[in-house]
Parts: sequence; structure tokens; C-alpha cells
Amino acid sequence: MGRLEIKGWWVGVEPVLKGTVALVTGASSGIGAATAAALAAQGAAVALAARRRDRLEELATSITGQGGTALVLECDITDQQQAAGAVERTAAELGRLDTLINNAGVMLLGPVVGAPLAEWQQMVELNVLGLLYCAHAALPHLLHAAENGPRRVADMVNISSVAGRAARNGNGVYSLTKFGVGAFSESLRQEVAKRYVRVSLLEPGATATELASHNRPEVLESIRNQFGQTLAAQAIADAIAYIVSRPRHVAVNEMLIRPTEQER
Repeated sequence: MGRLEIKGWWVGVEPVLKGTVALVTGASSGIGAATAAALAAQGAAVALAARRRDRLEELATSITGQGGTALVLECDITDQQQAAGAVERTAAELGRLDTLINNAGVMLLGPVVGAPLAEWQQMVELNVLGLLYCAHAALPHLLHAAENGPRRVADMVNISSVAGRAARNGNGVYSLTKFGVGAFSESLRQEVAKRYVRVSLLEPGATATELASHNRPEVLESIRNQFGQTLAAQAIADAIAYIVSRPRHVAVNEMLIRPTEQER
């Protein structure tokens, strides 16, 4: 069989994820956009979910221009009906759902004392409830895919953070949400593992995305002083593509990725 190189990976001419469908939340930028492109390169049809339609349209054009299939889903997953609707549209318009990448999230840092409650609410609504809404709606489809899909396995990848391993001064509520994602992921993994739905937790360290830019100016200045070396979003996308392309009997339960120089 001939071989071709896609972004540094040698793979067979037959793409590993051919015939599968992936839904990526937070696909309008950063890790989400890079992941959607990486999964499309491995043969998956991809549904792109986020609020910024213009960004999604641009990404979809890039994917389809390279021979892939992309579906644009403008939605806000903090709304349960919109989250469920994104899942159902994916299955209806692309024919199935084999992979869910729960990537959408927000990181609003700063002291607990005097913090705006609206920031805490925003993180809980997106990082926790939005993820749960998508997971709940997707699970029946993933279980079906594991029984009847082309690879007879399905994947849910939940994006956490190094903050989901260690709570530090200034990231209290953000860590709360990411610890929660880790606990949910491990419990669900145990529940569905023998049904061949693989639940994976991915914990990126400092990554060059828009995530930090949503903080208040005084917090943003503090963040800039903390972070040195950062990862490119593509590095995280490569890890996600690796996780979901493993053979049916191989599950990557958890992956922590940091820049080499990041100590903690």
C-alpha cells in the first residue's frame, strides 16, 4: 500500500477515520479549529460547533477545499436545546456520530475575593454544563456507533487543563470546573468502557490560543507575566487525533501535555 504524509504523520492511503463523523465544540478558533482540520485530514466528516459563524464558514471552506466534509453549526452550547440540537443535526445531516470532542471552554482567572460572580457563572455554564449537555445528547449516538460503526468503537474526548490537576492561587473556580470535568470523565469511562465508547481526558498546559484574552485587563497582565513557552494549538490537535485513531482495543484514558519548559 502506498503512503502519504499528512502534517508529519505517515499513514496509509486509506484514512484511519474514513466513514466516521466527529463533532467538535469550540471549533471557531484555537484547539477546536486545529482539531477539526486534523480529524478531517484523517478522513472524518466534521461538524463544527461554535457561536462565530464567520469563523466556522472559513474553516469549513478550508476543509471542503481539501476534499473533506464539514457541517457548520452556529450554536451556544450553554443552552441545552442548542447543544442537543447540534448533536441531532450532526447525526441527521452527516448520517451518524462516532466522535465527540468537548473542547469549548473559557478561562477567567483572578482572586476569589472580590471576583465578579458573572465570571464564575460563565465558566460553570460553559466548562461544565455545556460539556454535560453535549455528552448527554451524544451518548446514545456514540453507543450506537460502537455497536454498528465502521470501526466498532466511539470516542468522547473531554478537554480539561493542567488546572484540573492542581488548584493554585488565582485559578480557584476555573480549577473547580476542570476538576469536575476530570471526575465526570473517569466515572463515565468506567460506565461505558466495555461497550467500546472510549472516554478520554486531555489536559493541556500553556497553549497559544484566545483562551486567556477573555480575562479582565488587570488579570491578563498577570497571566502574561506567568506564561513563558507555550504550545501551538496544532500540538493539542495532534494529540486528539492520536487518541481517537487508536485501534479498537486501545484506549488512551488520560493525557497531560505541557510545554517542555513549563514546570507545573
